[in-house]
Amino acid sequence: MDPQHLAKLAGRIPGVAPADAAALASRGAVLLDVREPAEHATGIAEGAVLIPRGALEREAPGTLPDKGRTILVYCQMGMRSLLAAETLGGLGYRDVRSVSGGFRAWAAAGLPVTQADDGLTDPERRRYARHLVIPEVGAKGQRRLRDARVLMVGAGGLGSPAAVYLACAGVGTIGIVDFDNVDESNLQRQILHTSARVGMRKVESARRTLEELNPLVRVEAFDARLTSGNADAIVPRFDVVVDGADNFPTRYLINDACVKHGKPNVHGSVFRFEGQASVFQRGRSPCYRCLYPEPPPPEMTQSCADAGVLGVLPGVIGLLQAVEAIKLILGEGEPLFGRLLVYDALAATFRELKVRANPECSYCAEGRPFPGYIDYVGFCGLSFPGAKDGSHGAAKG
Repeated sequence: MDPQHLAKLAGRIPGVAPADAAALASRGAVLLDVREPAEHATGIAEGAVLIPRGALEREAPGTLPDKGRTILVYCQMGMRSLLAAETLGGLGYRDVRSVSGGFRAWAAAGLPVTQADDGLTDPERRRYARHLVIPEVGAKGQRRLRDARVLMVGAGGLGSPAAVYLACAGVGTIGIVDFDNVDESNLQRQILHTSARVGMRKVESARRTLEELNPLVRVEAFDARLTSGNADAIVPRFDVVVDGADNFPTRYLINDACVKHGKPNVHGSVFRFEGQASVFQRGRSPCYRCLYPEPPPPEMTQSCADAGVLGVLPGVIGLLQAVEAIKLILGEGEPLFGRLLVYDALAATFRELKVRANPECSYCAEGRPFPGYIDYVGFCGLSFPGAKDGSHGAAKG
């Protein structure tokens, strides 16, 4: 804040003592709280309208349509309210006053105070303060994130950044399916893991990282391959599935399980310097099989271990997957339904390709019954050590 500018505003904008503000409010003036939602934990002046200062230009006209009504603005200590009053004046409000000393002076004067009832705890308000000021998130959206359950298939290159940022965002339950150990070669891109954890089970390493990042998040670990035999026990328990696989059998299984149970499938894949992301959900978009009806020939299929991948590339794609998952949870924005976003790291370009629904798709076409799981390894013409009866690896990328 510019002290000189504040001094000028203090000389131009009428101030009002808290007791006088309470009296004016009782006679019809609007008491306006312009603090950030995280500050409401200390209480709110009784009867106040809540609009954060940064949202005034967007929200005030709809919330406060009468521009001739007296508006009494308060913040925490009486400085930001001057800036808020200036903004309101610029919007055409004719009688705006600043409550001297802000909420602290109001509470110290023994004036009526109510407690915030936004359904969040004090630790949640502090941690997610930057979310709470976003109108598209706010307390309602943060509760949605807290109540959401997201399944990560794979704790590798894509699953690592996606899981980290979903945990930081406050997704309440994160499930992780992976059967592998941490290997030193993973550390070039798999940020869930550390050198000290080489040899540790990936799901345990992931759990430790996420719970250290955000103790408010619960991690459900599935130390196993995702298979035709366990998909029906795991996938229905979650709201969104994030595909962090690096092999085609797993991707087809994820698709089919999500189609069967009506779950959105946030897809991502990487190869050397290129990555792609999309979102598939039966009834809202084509499915993965509409994009890839048949897997590529085995001789053209390479994993990260075979073909290599730029270490930072999974970070880009994994973060896009996290963004898409959060949008789905919040019900905001335009998910990548029917769109394949392709990123070329060397050219620094994004391309968007349309994905058309296949009206004859045996899995997602309208009215088609679910045809059942298949031998995905055989379908892709591949083999994995120990894979039997359609079981196969989860993400190792």
